[in-house]
Amino acid sequence: MKTKPNLSFSKLWNISFGFFGVQIAYALQSANISRIFATLGADPHDLSFFWILPPLMGMLVQPIVGLFSDKTWTRFGRRIPYLFVGALVAVIVMCLLPNAGSLGLTVGAAMIFGLIALMFLDTSINMAMQPFKMMVGDLVNEEQKAKAYSIQSFLCNAGSIVGYIFPLLFTVIGIKNIAPEGQVPDSVIWSFYVGAAILILCVIYTMANVKEMPPEEFAQYQIKDDAQDGSKGTTAPKGAWAVFFQVGVVQFFCWAAFLYMWTYTNGSIAETVWNTKDTASEAYQNAGNWVGVIFAVQAVGSVLWAIVLPQFKNTKLAYAVSLIIGAVGFAMVPYCTNQYMLFVPYFLIGCAWAAMLAMPFTFVTNAFEGSSRMGTVLGLFNCTICLPQIVAAATGGLVMKLVDSSQPNMFVVAAIFLVIATACVFIIKEKKK
Repeated sequence: MKTKPNLSFSKLWNISFGFFGVQIAYALQSANISRIFATLGADPHDLSFFWILPPLMGMLVQPIVGLFSDKTWTRFGRRIPYLFVGALVAVIVMCLLPNAGSLGLTVGAAMIFGLIALMFLDTSINMAMQPFKMMVGDLVNEEQKAKAYSIQSFLCNAGSIVGYIFPLLFTVIGIKNIAPEGQVPDSVIWSFYVGAAILILCVIYTMANVKEMPPEEFAQYQIKDDAQDGSKGTTAPKGAWAVFFQVGVVQFFCWAAFLYMWTYTNGSIAETVWNTKDTASEAYQNAGNWVGVIFAVQAVGSVLWAIVLPQFKNTKLAYAVSLIIGAVGFAMVPYCTNQYMLFVPYFLIGCAWAAMLAMPFTFVTNAFEGSSRMGTVLGLFNCTICLPQIVAAATGGLVMKLVDSSQPNMFVVAAIFLVIATACVFIIKEKKK
């Protein structure tokens, strides 16, 4: 088996640049879905149900993309066809979703239209997202993978910041941030339009500047049919699946906590900072804009903490410390009654987010090192991200009733989940170097 050559910084950058645009789309979805459906007339107890579709589609789509792209060879590349189709569909749906309340439909019909659009949006985002992870695995050698994923993480968080601040930015330049009851403000609609344009331009850039290996060349860098331990038909080293499921337990509590953050931030800060529960009010829409700002602060915290993480000599300790810091941040949110005070807890939450983006993949890819089915493995691993969100979304209304039907109290629940996740980190049996 040959070793892949080192790539220049520009080539590593080009492989992941399209991820910047994809993440803008994902950030717009994360920060505005609850706002959009609440504006359309959804009951706060039902908001979590609208968050079932995104992880459900991710759980279905990413394993399929991983499996089929492992076997795909075209003149356009191996992963790039999936990237382009996913991005194209995402652009179309991003122009439709925020207009759900402006088509003259009844409240119920607008909700259904929005749900269908959301389903297609998340399907397409997942389809466009997975190829970037796979292209790093295909084209980058082991020595440079950490650097390549660091570039991808930077672009991911940079895209998030841009997507999060768009509604506030457009409000500042004079685009209306309020709309008739049941309609989404123009500031949000134009955020989706501009995000869609940036997405397709970034993806076209990556397609024009990245050339995937033809099958004959790619085969030279792959382990042959036999497993590392010499057994026939084995696609994973010994103990790899145990690590997979151990990390999955941690993932369950982490992603359930963040699902509650995405679902209830808008309503929570509208109540505690802007003193309103009226989704048609200007105060509620101002709170919606501020969601983008504090999510951007979270992304900044993630970028800065990602620089600190490599300084830890013990990977599990780095993971655990990050999660407990995030738990403190979640616990602080209900007690922040000033919009600027929210910068502190969301910065701390960003520390947990940085670890969640890197540590699980480090444990799993190290455990499966040498496997010929890495694309399929990472596609399946995405289920440990999606399944906890589905469970949390399906039970969110019930949990909310248990905490006095209070959206701010859902952040206390999220904090407890991250404390449990911290304890579960220490059950992971890290692969010995």
